[in-house]
This record gives sequence, C-alpha cells and structure tokens, in this order.
Amino acid sequence: MSQAANLLFFWDYDTQWGADRSRTPGGAKAWGYLEFENTDRLLDLHAQYDIKACFAVVGAAALPGEHPYHDPQQIKRIYTAGHEIASHSFKHEWLPALNPDQLRGTLSESKETLERCIGAEVISFVPPFDMPMDYPQALSFNLTERREVRGKPRTDLFRLCEALRETGYQFCRVNYRPFYIRLLEKLTKRRIGDRPSHLAHIAGLHTLRTNTPPGFGEITLNLLEKFSSQPGNIIVYGHPHHLSKASSPESEAYLIPVFEKINQLRVEKGLQIKTPRDLITGN
Repeated sequence: MSQAANLLFFWDYDTQWGADRSRTPGGAKAWGYLEFENTDRLLDLHAQYDIKACFAVVGAAALPGEHPYHDPQQIKRIYTAGHEIASHSFKHEWLPALNPDQLRGTLSESKETLERCIGAEVISFVPPFDMPMDYPQALSFNLTERREVRGKPRTDLFRLCEALRETGYQFCRVNYRPFYIRLLEKLTKRRIGDRPSHLAHIAGLHTLRTNTPPGFGEITLNLLEKFSSQPGNIIVYGHPHHLSKASSPESEAYLIPVFEKINQLRVEKGLQIKTPRDLITGN
C-alpha cells in the first residue's frame, strides 16, 4: 500500500470571548455557553470513535472564572483525554488590526496561560477568523484586511508567523488562497483546487494550509474519499458551539458520518490520525 494521507481534526474553541467579537452581521452574539456543554459531548464522541483532535483554545478561557468565558477544568480534561491544546489568541482578537506589540502580547499571554493550565508546552496556533489571509508571497491578497487597517501597522500572514516563531510557537494552521483560485471560485460558484496539504515554512515557522471549508458536509466527505490513500494532510475543522445547531454543517448530524468515514478509511486505505505536534515531531 502506498503512503496514506494524514487527517488533522481541529476544533476552534472560542467561548464567549469569540462570541463578543463576532464579525458577522449584528455584532456580539450570545452563544458562548454552548461551547462548554457541546465540548463535553465532543469528548465522548472522540473517545467513542478513537479519533484525537487539536483544540485551539482562547487563552483567557483557561483563567479562573465561570461560564460563558472560563472553564480551566474542561481545558484540562481535553488535554488529559489525549488531544492537543493549541492557542487561539488570548481573547479571540482580530489579528490583522494588531500592531507588533499587541500581537506579541496576545500570543505570549495565551501561550503562557494555557501552559499553566495544562502543565505542558503549547506549540501550535490557529488564528481567530482564519485571518490574516493576506500573504503576497503566495499571491494571496485580502482586501478586507487592507481596507479596515488602512494607515496603521497591519499584521499580515508573514508578520504573524514571524511573531509566532519569536514567541515560542512552532506551528500555525493557515487559510490563504491565491487570488486566481478565489477568482475562479467566484466565477464558477464552487470550490476548486482542494488537495492534501504539505508542511511548509513561513518566516521559519511550520505551517499547514486548510483544504476544506469549516464543517463536515459533502466537500469534506468527498475530499476524504478521494485523497485518503495519497501522501499529504487533510484538515477537518469546526466549532463546538455549532454542534447542537441542526442547520449547521458543523452539527452532530453531519459530524457522525464523517467520523464513520474516517474509521472506514483507516481500515481500508490506511488513513492516519495526526495532530500538529505529531507532524512536527514525526510521531
């Protein structure tokens, strides 16, 4: 059998810090409390299907306090269940708007707070909102980031990765897409070019580019089926607060078939379940 793909499963654990900073119409939301009860359910499901994941956690959630902002005990349970804890910034800041000092502040504070909580090193990072996407070196230009942060220092993807490396991280999940791919997708009204990703370096930091939209719908299932037997990495990700929303492609109704497909492909095609730490350390 040829070398099979790796599957990396991420959960972006925002809590109310993320809900307060929602960038969808209407501003702040009130779904933060769902993060905690849905994560309890997720831990049961991941144990049932024997699938480990990387939970990207907002650092402030690891401080002492109450729902809907804090639950250090749940974060410890996630870690002791065998999942990787990554940083998702300190308070789910929109990183493109941060100046260099603010950026290094949120990266360091989140890392240090999570490490105190779980008693282990945190080496991976997932940017809130999957931004910045602006990365001219790969022909990825984001007009929203450029327009909203006009006239002051702006964090693009290269500067983020540079700051991550300088503050002790080793890995970042990234979401840039070259402008010509995005243009073709707009014209054809469908995603194109999704294939397994490979570890790359940006500013000396290990990075892995997403190749599925958030959620567990048809695109994700098709990518798993098509590429599981090929070398590379397939990223699947969602948000715990959507698990109980029946209409969402991130809901449990969509998740269970993906878990079942993953375990089928582990047997039939040798699909491997990895975390970012596994990729970096070669485990």
